[in-house]
Amino acid sequence: MPESLVTLLYLLSGGLFILSLGGLSTQQTASRGNRFGIVGMLIAIATTAFGAEVSGTGYAVLAACVALGSGIGAVLAARVEMTAMPELVAILHSFVGLAAVLVGFATYLGTASYTGVEATIHEIEIFLGVFVGMVTFTGSVVAYGKLRGTIGGKPWLLPGRHWLNVGLLAVCVVLGTQFVGAADHAGLTPLLIMTAVAGVFGVHMVMAIGGADMPVVVSMLNSYSGWAASAAGFMLNNDLLILTGALVGSSGAILSYIMCHAMNRSFFSVIMGGFGTAGGAPQAGAAPAGEVQSIEVAETIQLLRDSKEVIIVPGYGMAVAQAQYPLNEISKLLKARGIRVRFAIHPVAGRLPGHMNVLLAEAKVPYDVVLEMEEINEDFPNTDTVLVIGANDIVNPGALDDPSSPIFGMPVLEAWKAATTIVLKRGMASGYAGVDNPLFYKENNRMLFGDARKNVEAILAGLREGSGARAA
Repeated sequence: MPESLVTLLYLLSGGLFILSLGGLSTQQTASRGNRFGIVGMLIAIATTAFGAEVSGTGYAVLAACVALGSGIGAVLAARVEMTAMPELVAILHSFVGLAAVLVGFATYLGTASYTGVEATIHEIEIFLGVFVGMVTFTGSVVAYGKLRGTIGGKPWLLPGRHWLNVGLLAVCVVLGTQFVGAADHAGLTPLLIMTAVAGVFGVHMVMAIGGADMPVVVSMLNSYSGWAASAAGFMLNNDLLILTGALVGSSGAILSYIMCHAMNRSFFSVIMGGFGTAGGAPQAGAAPAGEVQSIEVAETIQLLRDSKEVIIVPGYGMAVAQAQYPLNEISKLLKARGIRVRFAIHPVAGRLPGHMNVLLAEAKVPYDVVLEMEEINEDFPNTDTVLVIGANDIVNPGALDDPSSPIFGMPVLEAWKAATTIVLKRGMASGYAGVDNPLFYKENNRMLFGDARKNVEAILAGLREGSGARAA
């Protein structure tokens, strides 16, 4: 394939990737954005496969690798539940980081010959690419374990951990000076040592980050994986890989900033870690005042029928219970009675950016009734009933009025300002941040205990039948 045609096709792919990111910015255009991305990637893979770098037996190896990778990816995509999507994303980030590491070693041990300044720049590219890739790989593996529950959500706070990080980085800088300029692949030893040190750095960095910050960690690692891919592009002299990595890296960094802003936390404070504990172990904060008032399904149905304005606040518990489908049916029945129903989404609801939006779209909830926090927060005082399903930290009033709360200053959905709030939970365990919630003890709050899916389905059945059925 002529080099000019390769360049043109790479530009086309890059344009499609940019259109893909633009499409993913809204729910209405997300499907179209996905299609742009798929077409762009197919063009990129085909262009690379038929470019000058592949010839002879290389096609057989490439075809086998593509078939194997596509098969594994298709099986995983078909089997994964939406509740497991955060850890799937994390482990996919690790693959990108590992690929950058392997590309770095292969490039260094390859036959490419550079001299003078070009050789120095090339070696710096390799060193940085391997470093970023290894940090991304090990950090993503730890994030996968935390999200899956095999590693506890409590931050691992070693004494002098910040100095440890500084020391690890200093060691990498020293090794870098030994690597750059080493003749006849003599830099392989410092490169290997740096890879091990970078791996330890990635593990320690994510282990120090608590469960409450994991959504930010996922987007942060997404950014790292993009920069790792871009570094691989420099090593391979592939313009499209450089562009694609830069797009992913910059968009991931912007998303991390947006999420940190939504949590009233700085990006550096998240990286330094220390916030969040394992779910169910409340942290310090003012002791909640009042008594918990429970409610039954029949009473919940009556409150919904008597309402004019209803807001539903979904959280990770809704994803676990797969309650979005009956919730959509409930919203349809209430709308048929002339009741206005909307869904309120917090930027960090769930354990992945946009987690709740995807779940509701999967249940075919209309986009125009799914509103972000800043769009709907002012409407809670004029709302009759708020259903909180599987959410905890994102509706915690302590974030606004309790300076001793670990999440103080974090913007939250102000559900307690409604006439009545109904929280669906199995029990009184704290949320992912490990912080107790004063909302549960407010006079206008009611707790509907039990399995969220069963209770939501019982509410749906009661609305359909016109009678107050109780949950099984």
